[in-house]
Amino acid sequence: MNNLIITPKTKVAELLNAYPELEDALIDIAPAFKKLKNPVLRRTIARVTSLQQAASVGDVPVDVIVNKLRGIVGQEALEDVESGGEYGGGTPSWFSEEKIVKTFDARETIAQGGHPLGDVMGDLHKWDGGIYELITPFLPAPLIDKVKEQGFETWTKQENDGLFRNYFWKQ
Repeated sequence: MNNLIITPKTKVAELLNAYPELEDALIDIAPAFKKLKNPVLRRTIARVTSLQQAASVGDVPVDVIVNKLRGIVGQEALEDVESGGEYGGGTPSWFSEEKIVKTFDARETIAQGGHPLGDVMGDLHKWDGGIYELITPFLPAPLIDKVKEQGFETWTKQENDGLFRNYFWKQ
């Protein structure tokens, strides 16, 4: 019997290592999770992405994901599942394209199996104002959470299925 208790904080890679049969269930819940079939994303992004963050990526309520997965493996449903943070929403008052000071397009880095976290955090560590734009092929929820921990406000605009513009601002 597996001892992994599925919660919103469970990492996707940890979940799939413990319950490989849940991969198809995740894809059924949200087609965006088909990206888990990509071995590069599976080794990198899935390792640091929680189910709560994955719910935001898949635009599915976290309680739906967690309780469906728990049901499949025979765990009782959770009553109060914290919904977590929102990554998109309406345009924030601090946003203006004229305020973008630096843009980093991480799509090539990610396509080659890299992770933009080091580059982004290095840039933001010495940040002295303006808006930082990060372009990614999917919502980088774990990276956004790290940036928020550094005191930045964030906003993500999805332009299409493979293009996300993530904006970071610190007053």
